[in-house]
Amino acid sequence: MPPTRTNGKICYIEIPTTDVARSADFYGRVFGWHIRKRGDGHTAFDDTTGEVSGTWVLGRPPASQPGLLVYIMVDSVAEAVNLIVANGGEIVQPIGVDAPEITARFRDPGGNVIGLYQEPA
Repeated sequence: MPPTRTNGKICYIEIPTTDVARSADFYGRVFGWHIRKRGDGHTAFDDTTGEVSGTWVLGRPPASQPGLLVYIMVDSVAEAVNLIVANGGEIVQPIGVDAPEITARFRDPGGNVIGLYQEPA
C-alpha cells in the first residue's frame, strides 16, 4: 500500500550522522526500519508503517540537544531502551520523567537526541 499523500503530512526525515552504515544498522535493528538503496545509491529508510521515509546525511551537525524533537512510537519503551543500549545508543532521559506519558530519550550513534513514545494501555 503506498503512503498517504496529503497536505501537511510529515513525510521525509534527514538524520545527520558521521557513519551512514552504522546508523542504518542501528535503526534497522532497534526499530525494524526497512533499509534500502535509493536510485542515486544513497542509503535510505522507510519506517515500519511505510508512511515516513528518509536518509542519513553526512557533513551536518547532529541534533544533540532537544530543539525540534522527533519521537518514535514503540510498543514498549522499556524494551526499546534495552535494544538501544545493546546496539550502541545511549539513554539521555529515562522512562518516567514525562509521567504520566510513557517516554524516554536516547542519543543515536550519530549523536542525535530522539524521543521514544509508548501509547498508554
